[in-house]
Amino acid sequence: MPTLPTTHLVPSRRPSDRLLVVLHGRGDHAGGFRWLPDALGLDDLGYLLVDAPDPWGPGLSWYDLPPHQAPGVLRSRGLLDALFASLVDQGQDPARTALLGFSQGCLMTLEWGARTALPLAAYVGVSGYVLDPEALLAERHAQADRPVWLVTHGLHDEVLPFEVTAAQVARLQQGGLPVRFEAWPKTHTIDPHEELPAIRAFLQERLGLA
Repeated sequence: MPTLPTTHLVPSRRPSDRLLVVLHGRGDHAGGFRWLPDALGLDDLGYLLVDAPDPWGPGLSWYDLPPHQAPGVLRSRGLLDALFASLVDQGQDPARTALLGFSQGCLMTLEWGARTALPLAAYVGVSGYVLDPEALLAERHAQADRPVWLVTHGLHDEVLPFEVTAAQVARLQQGGLPVRFEAWPKTHTIDPHEELPAIRAFLQERLGLA
């Protein structure tokens, strides 16, 4: 039986089969996103907060630091394969499921989401990047070529420079991946004033939420 990551379920406030799977960044853990349900305020959305597999300082990590990311990314993609297969086995409809990741979690969202055959309703990547845009484009599944992608970044990101991510996203767009890219004058964080409302609206649209 494949290994499953540790998860923490936050049920929707009203009965609903819509689910947002959330991947944290390096040095954080699933509990670091327990604020998100209240911040988004979507009563018909449940949340599955996922722990990365590797210890990193006081928190956890999905993969090693550059230039040694690739083995951990591949391993963590396998963990997400197992997690989503388990969700489907439990009756969770991929079309009523979205995936959101921050920083390292953003990279995992993009790297896994582009390759999976599961037609998730939405992918939201915040303040991240990809390993190799050319490899992602070459290996992407046909389901990825739908308008299900929102990538956001900070113009003043002190961890992952805006220019690097913007150039990667432009290449993905040129290669046929229909990514919506938004940027705000923020650092390596999630902006509550403009970014969160944009994410909320995107999830509402893609998941059919009121």
